[in-house]
Amino acid sequence: MTRLCRAVGVGLAVAAATLSMTQVAHAEPAPPTVPANLVPPAGNQVFLVGHVSKGVQIYKCDGKAWTFIAPEADLVGDNGQLIIKHSAGPTWTATTDGSSVVAKKVAEANVADKDGKPAIPWLLLQATKTTTGSGDKLTHTTYIQRVNTVGGLAPTDRCNGSTAGTEKRVDYKADYFFWKATAGA
Repeated sequence: MTRLCRAVGVGLAVAAATLSMTQVAHAEPAPPTVPANLVPPAGNQVFLVGHVSKGVQIYKCDGKAWTFIAPEADLVGDNGQLIIKHSAGPTWTATTDGSSVVAKKVAEANVADKDGKPAIPWLLLQATKTTTGSGDKLTHTTYIQRVNTVGGLAPTDRCNGSTAGTEKRVDYKADYFFWKATAGA
């Protein structure tokens, strides 16, 4: 009987540990600490985080100033695997299933990078259109935050008549937090 009790006890401990690990594995990512104007409305929660592994902000000289054209970036998950392509629109497309989200800027905040250097603004964007691919990874997106930016500012090179039409690709890094409506919203 003692052996049976031990076996049952060990089995219960293993089951509890497995359940605990499963719950942690499925826990939603924590939201970032951001200025108040970059917090999505109540009723939304973070469901996905992507980190720019390779990215540029594309600018074009119009003959007087450098104008932002589009972003181009690869976002990876915490495991380093490519999960999203970011492009003009602005659009984010899941590499696993082709689902996508297009968003518009709601708010921005100028926050220096971790070394105190200026960088492109942190943003709060609201989804305006989503599409399914072979799946729906991004179709439930309501808001996107761009935070922890490094680089990406417009070129400081001269922009005049002789450089009109020139494009510059400026490296940047950032983290993107994807939000969805909670079940009760």
